Amino acid sequence: MGAFHAYDIRGIYNVDFDRDTAYKVGFFLPELLGTKEVAVGRDCRVSSPEIHRYLVEGITDAGADVYDLGLSTTPMVYFATANYGFKASVQITASHNPAEYNGMKVSMENALPVGLDNGLGQIRDWIGQGRPCVPAAVKGKVYGKDVRKDYMDFLLKYKEDYSGLKLAFDLSNGMSTLFAKQIFGEGPVYIFDEMDGRFPNHEPNPLIPANVEALKKLVAETRADIGVIYDGDADRVMFVDEKSNFISPDLMIAVLGHYFLEKRGEKGIVLQDIRSSKAVGEYLVPMGAQMYTWKVGRAFAARKLRELDGVYGGELAGHYYFRDFFYSDSGLLASILILNVVASMKRKGIPVSGLISGIVKYRNSGEINFRVGDKQGAMDAVLDYFTSSETPEATMDFDGYRVEFADWWFNIRPSNTEPYLRFICEASSDELLSDKVEAVRRLLAEKFGAEQC
Repeated sequence: MGAFHAYDIRGIYNVDFDRDTAYKVGFFLPELLGTKEVAVGRDCRVSSPEIHRYLVEGITDAGADVYDLGLSTTPMVYFATANYGFKASVQITASHNPAEYNGMKVSMENALPVGLDNGLGQIRDWIGQGRPCVPAAVKGKVYGKDVRKDYMDFLLKYKEDYSGLKLAFDLSNGMSTLFAKQIFGEGPVYIFDEMDGRFPNHEPNPLIPANVEALKKLVAETRADIGVIYDGDADRVMFVDEKSNFISPDLMIAVLGHYFLEKRGEKGIVLQDIRSSKAVGEYLVPMGAQMYTWKVGRAFAARKLRELDGVYGGELAGHYYFRDFFYSDSGLLASILILNVVASMKRKGIPVSGLISGIVKYRNSGEINFRVGDKQGAMDAVLDYFTSSETPEATMDFDGYRVEFADWWFNIRPSNTEPYLRFICEASSDELLSDKVEAVRRLLAEKFGAEQC
């Protein structure tokens, strides 16, 4: 049952979960969410057809109907869920994980995420308790439902004039291949643009530097204005500037302010996760943003953005959430909107690197992972170490700890999907940043035997 996580069900297929798990998730889901209709999509992974078959069998054995969306990006499933009024949906995907992984992202009415604390935990318990799956007297039916045209029409409403931009795309052999060329045309240069669930060129995780090297090279060779790379299920997107420098995804929350806050005049709440650079808020508040910091992950961010009726939000992991998109995340929509800003800036003579340099104010460590057994003890030790010698200006304790001082801050939190403790630090100088990071490495190694990963 180790495949059940805070945000979704995910793990190595036939190790962490199997077709029996998929069947039981399907069987219990209609009861859990009180519906007789479930929308189902899937990514292109080799194991997805088998998971799909058993998930659908479970749903129909429970007496509910399946509306099969076929090959889908994860945001397309969110769109179908909310746009057509489904009370339950499942996307079969392991998102950015390697090819041997797979999983299921479950949503409820209005495309609200179903996480461990509001449904997945109940299904996990039912399975663990051996609750029987007694087929209904009348088996549900399976209907095909093609939503691609409606989804494309929705996305294209936001696309502006990119004719002055030279664009480079890495589609990661993933689900963005369904739509990218229809949206952006044949003008850009594309690599890894054939759907292949084995991910033969690189893992579909743009946060790993090695996976972005091919795009960096492409940007340099083609002299592109910007490079764009999606993860495996296209719910995340990341960027490379015209100098082939990777752009930290949280900084794009600031870039989106030019579209929503300036161009559209939608002053209001902008959501960021607890790892976001202080520079994001400092850039957006003068535009009319009210910054709200919250937990990491869609299970938390999408719900909070809806609760606050926020304009949009984003995460360090490259998820961007939009009120316009049912408060959900979409890598394709995010790239459309960010390229709108990039095109506008180029017309003013401002390259992407210039736009980003106007946002960045601090030195940032990026996320550093430590493998440690006593995660809570380690987090408490780091908190005590720094607050015993320096008085913080602000402390947040809802997703690990974020502690802010006059000229630096840190966040330390347990991963919800991997066996790691994650640490990130930002400071006003390279020297200060180096001192703080080294202090944490030493403390965790000496007291907890932690290994940096």
